[in-house]
Order: sequence, then structure tokens, then C-alpha cells
Amino acid sequence: MKKHVTLYTDGACSGNPGPGGWGAILVYRETERELSGGEEMTTNNRMELLAVIEGLSRLKEPCCVTVYSDSRYLIDAINQGWAVRWKQNGWMRNKKDRALNPDLWETLLELLNTHECEFIWVKGHAENAYNNRCDQLAVAESQKFFK
Repeated sequence: MKKHVTLYTDGACSGNPGPGGWGAILVYRETERELSGGEEMTTNNRMELLAVIEGLSRLKEPCCVTVYSDSRYLIDAINQGWAVRWKQNGWMRNKKDRALNPDLWETLLELLNTHECEFIWVKGHAENAYNNRCDQLAVAESQKFFK
């Protein structure tokens, strides 16, 4: 039986594009692990995706994962099958518009072949303490690029 892990994630960007950060918290039983990182020039959506990728990448074996995010871009692209369709269509959203962030979507879709994931949207900057902590981690990482 696979372990059940909860993953909370958030991304932040100042400028969009601009300095960005991501934060993630992995929870397994009584253990919590905070992760974070950032990039000097990025977008908010890239940081949202990277938070999930980094969290899932830290798992040492296939797991059942409940992912919480305040990113509609992320949640809808997975739950409504958009990301899979974009890939099937050569990373095109439609006949003329390219899908954004295909490198990160490719990586995330590969991780979803390993882990059994459920994606749940949470309201950002609200009552979810883990989402708020992820936001703090992401913002702190983005601020490291301001000299």
C-alpha cells in the first residue's frame, strides 16, 4: 500500500516576470518538511509549477499525494485535462497559441505517472495555515534577488 502524503504549494513573483520564489510543505504522518527556492527572472505560474515539481521530486517512492494549491492555472490544467491535451497537441493550447511552460508541464506530467495525485484548490491568503506558510517561503525566496 502506498504512503499518503500531503503537499502544500505556492509560488510568488515580483513583477511577473521578475524575481520569483516557490514554497512547498510535505506532510507525512507527524513529519513536515519545508522546501523553497527561487529564480531571478521568472513568472508566478512557473513558480507555482516548480513548487509542485520540487515537492513531488523529493518523494523517494511512489505515493498517494493530495496537492493543495491556490493556483487555478495549475489546478485546472491538471483536473480538466488541459496539460495532457497541450502535450498531445505538441504543446499548443489551440491552433495558434503555444502552451506556456511546456518544460515544466512535461516534468510534472512525468511525476504524475509515478505518483497518484489529487489536486485541490484552496483560496490564497485565507484560512489555510499551510498555504499561508508556503506563501511566506515563496515571497522570502523572491526577495533574496533584491540587492
